[in-house]
Amino acid sequence: MSVKLRKINEQVMVITGATSGIGLSTARMAAERGASLVLAARADAALEELVTELRARGADVIAVTADVGKIEDVERIGDAAIREFGRIDTWVNNAGISIFGRIEDISPEDHHRLFQTNFWGVVNGSLEAVKRMKLRGGGALINLGSELSDHGIPLQGMYAASKHAVKGFTDSLRMELEKEGAPMSVTLVKPSGIDTMFAVHAKNYMDKEPKLPSPVYAPELVADAILYAAQHPKRDVFVGGAAKMNSSGARFLPRAFDKYVTATMFKGQKSDAPADPGRRDALHKPDHTRELRERQGIYQTHERSPYTAAQLRSKQITTALLGGGALLAAFALSRRTAR
Repeated sequence: MSVKLRKINEQVMVITGATSGIGLSTARMAAERGASLVLAARADAALEELVTELRARGADVIAVTADVGKIEDVERIGDAAIREFGRIDTWVNNAGISIFGRIEDISPEDHHRLFQTNFWGVVNGSLEAVKRMKLRGGGALINLGSELSDHGIPLQGMYAASKHAVKGFTDSLRMELEKEGAPMSVTLVKPSGIDTMFAVHAKNYMDKEPKLPSPVYAPELVADAILYAAQHPKRDVFVGGAAKMNSSGARFLPRAFDKYVTATMFKGQKSDAPADPGRRDALHKPDHTRELRERQGIYQTHERSPYTAAQLRSKQITTALLGGGALLAAFALSRRTAR
């Protein structure tokens, strides 16, 4: 069935992981465009500060302190949204965390915690959204995957695995909802590397401090893509042309792409700074000293993505770019591996 989505200024929107990075950028942008917001995160003090900030700008917003890995916490988010606003129009599952290090070196406890947030957090949020939304007029479910939903990477292996799982779950849920005719749009957003607090919040097992490999894009590009998908049904959205190129390379030349990633990503994810033995991270609990920051401040962040803009707003241009991007990726990778 055809899914009709409200304009942003008419929407009630739930955003998880709202106090940092993409979630924070999306919350601020949605508030500026007139949405009513239900913001969720683990950092209660930062949440309250964000609510105060957005209300001062005229936004209608509430906060729910929640760990998305806990079903009961996610149910409280849904309860609060219905109690305050009577419905949910868009639910954004954004909360996520990473670990840098060889898979064999990482403790089982840390592996499980990452999956509890990145995968089960999306599952919990999606099922709560479907339960609350499909009988109240439907709406948009938007899950944050990654360019790593489509290919692996060393030193962030479990993160890549969790994003593969998010893709599989999201695609399967979409098909089930379409089969029953539920009035819901289900979108998977797959960003490239984004200038957020991602590397700062990640747990580190390496001998150097972690960094995101180039190219890196602005979080506002992801926020804009999320808000577009909240108003226009989209199956997938790549944010940053590099995300599409890498996905195409992994699809069309998988072995060559593996070799390219192996040759570049061990060094590309390590900074020059030695690992800090007193380093804080946000894997098991929030790092309250680094909340309410959208960006880490990575040098040479791309503020625009012509590919993403075209993908969102022009079907004809998107079709051409998809074909051209795939061919370009295949050609580039074949040249690199031939050297």
